[in-house]
Amino acid sequence: MKKTKINGIPFKLPKDISHFINGADVYDSSCSPEARVYFIDKENGYFLKRAKAGALEKEAAMTKFFHSKNLGAEVLTYLSYSNADLLLTAAVKGEDCTREEYLSRPERLCDVLACELRKLHETDFSACPVPDRTADYLTFAEENYRTGNYDKTSFPDSFGYRNAEEAYAVLTEGKSALQSKVLLHGDYCLPNVILDNWKLSGFIDVGSGGVGDRHIDLFWGTWTLFFNLKTDKYRDRFLDAYGRDKADESLLKIIAAAEVFG
Repeated sequence: MKKTKINGIPFKLPKDISHFINGADVYDSSCSPEARVYFIDKENGYFLKRAKAGALEKEAAMTKFFHSKNLGAEVLTYLSYSNADLLLTAAVKGEDCTREEYLSRPERLCDVLACELRKLHETDFSACPVPDRTADYLTFAEENYRTGNYDKTSFPDSFGYRNAEEAYAVLTEGKSALQSKVLLHGDYCLPNVILDNWKLSGFIDVGSGGVGDRHIDLFWGTWTLFFNLKTDKYRDRFLDAYGRDKADESLLKIIAAAEVFG
C-alpha cells in the first residue's frame, strides 16, 4: 500500500473527524480514481476515505459487519453530505499482501490467500446488510453491456471473448447457475488482505461484499495472483488450496464474462 506524505487533508473536515487528525502526519494512500484515501499516522493509525455522495454507504455497512466477525476494520465515523461521503476507520494491524516479504514467497502467499478465502466463505452471514450481492452484481454487468462499457483496460485479452456480444451470450446463458450462498469480500485482491506476520488481521475495501456466489471471489483471487506475480502458474495451486470440491471452472468462465463489463 503506497503512502505519499502530504501537507494535511486537502478539504475542510467536520468536528466528528478533525480531532482524529489534529497534529498527525497525513499520507495519500489512494489507488483508485473513484475515491481518495488518506492514512493518518496517529496512535495505531486511521484511514479516511472520501468519495462521491452515497458511494460509501454500502462499504460502511459491510465494514461494520466484517468487524463484527473480527474480520475487518472498526468504523469510527461515516458521514454523508450532498457533495461527498466520508468514512473513517481504524487501521488494521499489519500490512497488505503486496509487501515484498509476502510477494517473495509466492507459494506460501498463494496458500494463505486461498485458505483465508475458504474460511471467509464458511463464515456465518446472518444479518449481512447486503443479502443478495449476486443479483446486484449481475444487474451491474447487464447495465454496462447495454451502455457499451466493455472493459479491455483491466483485462486486455477479455478472457478469450472476441467481443462484447460473445461475452454477454455466455453470461446470459450461465447466470442462473450463480447463487448467493457465502459471505463475499467482493474485491478479493492482494492489497485488500491484511496480514500480520503471515496471519490474517482482516480485510479492507469490502464495499462490493455481501452474500453472493463464491466464484466472484475465486475469480479475483486467481486474477490478483496473476497480476501481482506476473505469472499464471499459481492459478491451479490457489484453486487446489481453496478446495476443488467448491470450485467450478465453468462458473469462473461466467464470472469472467461478467467482469469484462466493468
